[in-house]
Amino acid sequence: MTEAQDTASDTALRTTGGAPSDDEVPAHGLPTPLLEPREGIPPVVAGEDALADVIAAFAGGRGPVAVDAERASGYRYGQRAYLVQIRREGAGTALIDPVGCPDLSGLGEALTGTEWILHAATQDLPCLRDIGMRPSRLFDTELAGRLAGFPRVGLGAMVESVLGYALEKGHSAVDWSTRPLPDPWLRYAALDVELLVDLRDQLERELDRQGKLEWALEEFSAIASAPPAPPRKDPWRRTSGMHKVRRRRQMAVVRELWTARDKVAQRRDVSPGKVLSDAAIVEAALALPPNANVLGSLPGFGQRMSRRQLEQWQAAVDRAKALPELELPQPGQALAGPPPPRAWADKDPAAAARLSAARAVVSALAEQLHLPPENLITPDTVRRVCWEPPAPADPDTIAAALAGHGARPWQIHLVTPLLAAALAG
Repeated sequence: MTEAQDTASDTALRTTGGAPSDDEVPAHGLPTPLLEPREGIPPVVAGEDALADVIAAFAGGRGPVAVDAERASGYRYGQRAYLVQIRREGAGTALIDPVGCPDLSGLGEALTGTEWILHAATQDLPCLRDIGMRPSRLFDTELAGRLAGFPRVGLGAMVESVLGYALEKGHSAVDWSTRPLPDPWLRYAALDVELLVDLRDQLERELDRQGKLEWALEEFSAIASAPPAPPRKDPWRRTSGMHKVRRRRQMAVVRELWTARDKVAQRRDVSPGKVLSDAAIVEAALALPPNANVLGSLPGFGQRMSRRQLEQWQAAVDRAKALPELELPQPGQALAGPPPPRAWADKDPAAAARLSAARAVVSALAEQLHLPPENLITPDTVRRVCWEPPAPADPDTIAAALAGHGARPWQIHLVTPLLAAALAG
């Protein structure tokens, strides 16, 4: 048993349905600051020879492997990993630079069949897959915390509540594409995987105590086997402030500026927001400026923007203004599912009543089980079943509909009777 597990075992998790309340402090007193990794800060692995040594060490390690990745969101284009941290008993901690070692498929293969421990796995899995690391089994400590009823499920809060240690919080939003990475950042990165195995073990015990371990295992399996998300359709529609843009010609300006900005950001490998802000795009769409001089007077386009840049953005505006009517984007976005719930009362009052009843019973059961309603069953699934109920709406057809929308067996078992009653009512 590790020191962290000793500490946790001395601290009974005082629970309201499972997890400590938000203001509880572990019984052993104030959390102990975790300042240094057990073996010190490991050297950054940035070459093939060093990577081969890491692969051999981790292939020979024991038990699950803790995995984390650091991106440079807000600084670089896309969501690629700029540092990968792994830890396993018998191998220690390794910090790997995916810039120097862009193909980590050999490491992924060496860990085939090993359980990977991640915190908020869905955030890191896409960038890990891009470099060849795909877990066949995983344990998500954030999701485990949600299912166990913890009010705060960030890594720092979980480590403090469960293990009694305080992690450093100062470097989560830094530019991880910086080279060389400063020692304080590397220390922070190493500490992020320092206690993941200990946290996993305690959470497994807590889930088992609450009778929720099988639920968690089904959730983890679904995450590990899920295919990559398809590209988002019309991503320009997610421009912040888009709700102000009402006319189709203005929407075309948003689309043209968003597309031009994305190309520049990709070419320069910088975050799109550093090229041109969403607020500036919306201002240009609302104003429909006739020339670069007027564009330069709008918020977000003045100050240090060069004449060449202004002309580049004005050209995008002019392209949108020149589009024939038939090529202008349509208001709103084509929906694959039901309309927004706020429109249900007008479109289908009976469906609105079904949704209200279903939400009420799902929320009540989630509160009884001490977990978030969205983890009991996704709101989108509830909406789809309520908008177009199966016919006849009996437990068998409702269970089949839930399965078709991706619900797991444990969710189907718990939610089907509730939805059957709500739809019948």
